[in-house]
Amino acid sequence: MDFKDYIRVIPDFPQPGIRFKDITTLLNNGKVYQAAIDALKERVQGWDIDVVAGPEARGFVVGAPLALALGVGFVPIRKSGKLPGETVEAGYDLEYGKDKLAVHKDAILPGQKVLIADDLLATGGTIATTINLLNQLGGEIAGAAFLIELGYLNGREKLNGIDVVSLVTY
Repeated sequence: MDFKDYIRVIPDFPQPGIRFKDITTLLNNGKVYQAAIDALKERVQGWDIDVVAGPEARGFVVGAPLALALGVGFVPIRKSGKLPGETVEAGYDLEYGKDKLAVHKDAILPGQKVLIADDLLATGGTIATTINLLNQLGGEIAGAAFLIELGYLNGREKLNGIDVVSLVTY
């Protein structure tokens, strides 16, 4: 299946010159959504994975069903201030500012193998920050899985050589 056929490209969003890759058109087709999760599962099936982590918000719609398909738990990586328990945080740069991600301190046990899942690998900043958080908790990164990779932005370079799979590359 060519998943690109189900991803809408919206020009000039959120600003002129950007060609936004909209996965809502993939997500609202149950058979295609299931096929995408199944395809990601197949690509990581042989990896040693104890838990899947996904950054807010679209990492939830990829990571949670992938965790279920793999038979492991899911760890949400949230924006700062959104988790009720004790957290660790890490900051990162956005195109027009800064932001922070957080995870519960007890979400990952030392030595657990963590697969990171998200909708899109672009510059790698969000995923590098996610890796930083998981490493602070003693997690071992098993790899990363994405629906989409914007190869021209070289996001893999920020991921310190971890294994990466993507269903679609632009």
